[in-house]
Amino acid sequence: MAPPTETLTAERILEATEEVLRRHGPAKATVVDVARALGVSHGSVYRHFRTKADLRAAVTKRWLDRTSDRLAVIVAEESAPQDRLRAWLAALFEAKRHKAGDDPELFATYTVLTDELGGVVFEHITDLTAQLTDIIEAGVGSGAFHVSDPAAAARAVFQATGRFHDPCYAREWQRPGVEEEFTAVVDLIVRGLSSHG
Repeated sequence: MAPPTETLTAERILEATEEVLRRHGPAKATVVDVARALGVSHGSVYRHFRTKADLRAAVTKRWLDRTSDRLAVIVAEESAPQDRLRAWLAALFEAKRHKAGDDPELFATYTVLTDELGGVVFEHITDLTAQLTDIIEAGVGSGAFHVSDPAAAARAVFQATGRFHDPCYAREWQRPGVEEEFTAVVDLIVRGLSSHG
């Protein structure tokens, strides 16, 4: 239980919510449980998040943003666009595998929440494809990639690599040979973006 003198912030509430979700899962985790974990009244939680749905959306967005924030660092690098694209796709795959493998209960919980919260997921995918667009645009600008519509190419790359980041494929991510399959798909994508055809 948190000391009552500590200021209740949205971030503290989200941290507690994540722990409650980890312990109880989405079906049994309530605002009252979160408030209890923080040592405050549920009204205090509602002052920061008007509804249970708002709280769930915020904690899910926070979880997804951790991946987006790590990937944004790769987008900002000065390396060759082909290298950034490979690194970005590898980091996305690794982040998703890490979440699924290291904390399977929380991953399962967030999979349920993301199914419920289509808008949050749509924003996450929009952010990721915007990052891919930036990398591909840099490649077009440097002459490394040859595509007429970087945004369309980014959406295609995201869809083509879905098997390596879409949670519905999580069971396959630990299978022997998956890294080689991932590398083969990424090699094909980079060659396709680089070709003049």
